[in-house]
Amino acid sequence: MNTFDFFVGTWTSKQRRLREVLTGGDDWYEFAGMTRCWSVLDGKGNFDEVTFPELGYGGVTLRLYDEARDEWSLYWAGRTGLSLPPVVGRFGADGRGVFTADELYEGRPITVRFLWSEITETSCRWEQAFSTDQGATWEANWIADFTRTS
Repeated sequence: MNTFDFFVGTWTSKQRRLREVLTGGDDWYEFAGMTRCWSVLDGKGNFDEVTFPELGYGGVTLRLYDEARDEWSLYWAGRTGLSLPPVVGRFGADGRGVFTADELYEGRPITVRFLWSEITETSCRWEQAFSTDQGATWEANWIADFTRTS
């Protein structure tokens, strides 16, 4: 599998976010999400819009597939604007998608990783994690468990 076709449709989600990132803490908060995703460019891209009703905001993701490089670029935009650079990667033989980028977080250089896993017809998981040591260790800070509604 090297496609995001599995995510096309509408979803509810249980979102968990770490309250304090890169501090060694383990205090999470939870909230609901609603996502609508559709395919573009004959499956070489897709777009989703997520809303978090309890928090009063949301965001969008644009995913674009580069066939020559066999990789996806994922662009996120939310209340603080467009997050650049995109995370880039692919799905492996195990069906998991791993996408990374080097960024700054509060002035600190980090590697950010998006991980798509546990993909079925009716559910999937997305996780964001940060690394301050070029990927030797990771701290998950946002996890979303999705359930398909249509």
